Amino acid sequence: MPKIIAILNGKGGVGKTTTSINLAASFAEKKKVLLVDADAQGSASWWFSRSDSGMGFDLSQETNPKLLSSLRSIKGYDLVVVDTPPALHSQALAAVITNADYLVLPTPPAPMDLAALIDTVKEAVTPAGTPHRVLLTKVDTRSLREAIEAQNTLLKLGIPACNAFIRIYKAHERAALEGVAITQWRGKNAREAESDYRRVADELQRDWRK
Repeated sequence: MPKIIAILNGKGGVGKTTTSINLAASFAEKKKVLLVDADAQGSASWWFSRSDSGMGFDLSQETNPKLLSSLRSIKGYDLVVVDTPPALHSQALAAVITNADYLVLPTPPAPMDLAALIDTVKEAVTPAGTPHRVLLTKVDTRSLREAIEAQNTLLKLGIPACNAFIRIYKAHERAALEGVAITQWRGKNAREAESDYRRVADELQRDWRK
């Protein structure tokens, strides 16, 4: 059976789809990966559809909770990444969380975003008991202290967070518009943006092996 990793947050606009696409692309360099777009907005599917030559992984769009409950029956893949809907009490999200092996919770480090993330952890993640880590996204390189403070806040609350974080670059928006993952994009800050996701992917895999 494939390992199932879900990308989730009850709040939208936190970099969830960007994280789903770019982690899937990073993992796909060494694994057979399927990205499941379980968000009715279909952002991952739109991004994927713009690709001329593919991103190295396969994509399936599925929002039916009953079918999402069958994620573990998927065959032919090493890893399934699920981009979930930003609806904390949706049946689709509940189905994914129940079947996931690991959860990644992207959030910007701003206090309001962090507060919403903490609610997501308390309401949806902790009750499920699924291993998880928070991933700080959209981190302003001019104020890294905010990210460090957010990591310390999560640590005090007993919420595990990735040491690596995702800095905010226009490269992410431009890669989406061109229909490529950040690992494929060639432009300003491309390598810095790519290296952020590679560090996260490596850290997550080390955590899985513990």
